[in-house]
Amino acid sequence: MQYSISDGISDLTALSAGTRARLLGLIVGLDKAQWLGPKLPIVNPPLWEIGHVGWFEERWCLRYRPDGGLSASLMPLADALYDSARVDHNTRWDLPLPDVALTLDYLAAVREAAEARFQQQAGDREAAYFRTLSIFHEQMHCEALTYTRQTLGYPAVDKGGVAIPESLHSSCAGDVEIPGGRFDLGAVEDAGFVFDNEKWAHGVDLRPFRMARTPVTCAQFAEFVDAGGYRDRSFWSEQGWSWRMQEGALAPVYWQCEGNTWCRRVNDRLEPLVEREPVVHVNWYEAEAWCHWAGRRLPSEAEWEFAASTVPDSPHIKRKYPWGQTAHSPVTANLHGGAGRCATVDALPAGDSAWGIRQMIGNVWEWTADWLKPYPGFVRDPYAEYSEPWFGNHKVLRGGCYATSPELIRNTWRNFYTPDRRDVIAGFRTCAL
Repeated sequence: MQYSISDGISDLTALSAGTRARLLGLIVGLDKAQWLGPKLPIVNPPLWEIGHVGWFEERWCLRYRPDGGLSASLMPLADALYDSARVDHNTRWDLPLPDVALTLDYLAAVREAAEARFQQQAGDREAAYFRTLSIFHEQMHCEALTYTRQTLGYPAVDKGGVAIPESLHSSCAGDVEIPGGRFDLGAVEDAGFVFDNEKWAHGVDLRPFRMARTPVTCAQFAEFVDAGGYRDRSFWSEQGWSWRMQEGALAPVYWQCEGNTWCRRVNDRLEPLVEREPVVHVNWYEAEAWCHWAGRRLPSEAEWEFAASTVPDSPHIKRKYPWGQTAHSPVTANLHGGAGRCATVDALPAGDSAWGIRQMIGNVWEWTADWLKPYPGFVRDPYAEYSEPWFGNHKVLRGGCYATSPELIRNTWRNFYTPDRRDVIAGFRTCAL
């Protein structure tokens, strides 16, 4: 394969160290019981997850052989414990996992050996590719651990302490008219490191559409809840209504009504909804139902990428980020290193796309209408389990959230979850019918 490495990362050693510091910060304060936690389908036991991160780095940076084989692990039986493609999720609480100290020792030993190997392979594009893959995988697990701390009600620790600048404008309302046209969806071959489901750019034709400048807010979603939207079958698809009835859902998962005020649990505390923050922790079915109630629709992922990356009157230009080609800053996107929570939907005007659409990167993942499917000519990468097993049964999300690492995200990035997942830091943006 062509080993593409990121054009925006000059020091993988520094990025690796920063990512590891973040990972370790997310397990600070866990007691013995919390290292395993309750058996739930949407979380991993942190004790298993930390070992898995070490196993993945060792798998690709130390043990991988071009013939597809593997050399021996630093930990006996590591493959039987931590290979996520072969260790069933429900069994991870019952495995003979090493204790916390041994797990952290394994994590550190792998990092030391991987760093030494990487320094010996200076200039090797294959080594740089797998090093980048390992770092990005660890960053994904940092985000997943952020979800876990919210799901289980643990205190928040993933905060950068940087205040998010608010917009000086009173609002950022309404839709933007986008003419559509011929558009290359997906990543181009000189884009640096990309995952296999982003490959490669291919022409699609889009009809004109109108997209909301901001995601749906807590206040807008509360109107749906207060109007009985969760009780009215007419707003829900057959699959969505089946999910709602099974779960007994009458509001977003962390919402509670205190008197006449909607509140939301944020990690281990309850706080009033912030009306201008985007609604978050809603699944695809809930987003779809709100759209039916409001007379709107979810965008296709092609519409989303067109609005995020193209420039009016210059169809040949495609930006890496909504605001341009340069990496994010605290004034363009709310990503890791920001406030550790959502900004209001009016914030960060410097990050607008060329069409004037706000916060397409960062703050909240945005559900799209589409199922995850391969692009034409799809060829899986060496990490075969990343995309291919999920084609056709996961919905696509775009844009990243406040817990997403900035090195990871770009306009072509395709995230994917099953439509019932509410633990993801996800909201949604809509289009006119």
